[in-house]
Amino acid sequence: MRQIVLDTETTGLDPANGHRVVEIGCVELLNAIPTGQTFHTYIDPQRDMPDEAFRVHGLSAEFLAGKPCFSDISEAFLNFLGDSQLLAHNAEFDMRFINAELRLLGLEPIPPHRVIDTLALARRRHPGASNSLDALCLRFGIDNSRRTKHGALLDAEILSEVYAELLGGRQSALVFKASSQENAQKAERLMKQRPVPLLPILTEAEKQAHREFIEKLHPNPIWTLYWKPSEPENAGEGMVERSAASRAV
Repeated sequence: MRQIVLDTETTGLDPANGHRVVEIGCVELLNAIPTGQTFHTYIDPQRDMPDEAFRVHGLSAEFLAGKPCFSDISEAFLNFLGDSQLLAHNAEFDMRFINAELRLLGLEPIPPHRVIDTLALARRRHPGASNSLDALCLRFGIDNSRRTKHGALLDAEILSEVYAELLGGRQSALVFKASSQENAQKAERLMKQRPVPLLPILTEAEKQAHREFIEKLHPNPIWTLYWKPSEPENAGEGMVERSAASRAV
């Protein structure tokens, strides 16, 4: 499943008061694994930058002057999103600004059902605890030392790691600290079946004990109805051998 982790920086807290988006950062996930594909742009808000916002992200009006307007990047941005599910931390904030920008251009807003709020996920998992992005990084042992100020792409990259932890852990989600190409190669190897089955590790004595046990259960075990003729005649022995091999994988 393709998902997009999204983050924005803005000139303020409410687009209804004339505040605008000044930075967008997106990270593509495929089955919760970052693919290395990203979308990032600075945006000229065509207005001043309040001191409160500048202290958060460090983007000045002078720096943003001459950068593309939202109308200039909207097509590329929407093409990158496609019809994928979106992930954002405190998603209501980001989507309120994105949809306000889309409406200014006469474009359809992104519907709420396409968006997952990772803040809501974190609150359900850790009720009563601090669930800011920094707090989650500390809780999950994620390095956020580069995050001296808010930055849309950096925050999206960090959030992709946090999201993997919220799903159950970076290892299970195959999020490795490596290049996207290495990630893809590792994922492909892990998803392939073992080409040569492992040898059974049971002793003859253990297999004989199992046969004797099976004979006491029922003269015609139900699994013999499904056992292939090409496989060992003693179903119980074969099952034990395969079970042992599967445990050793």
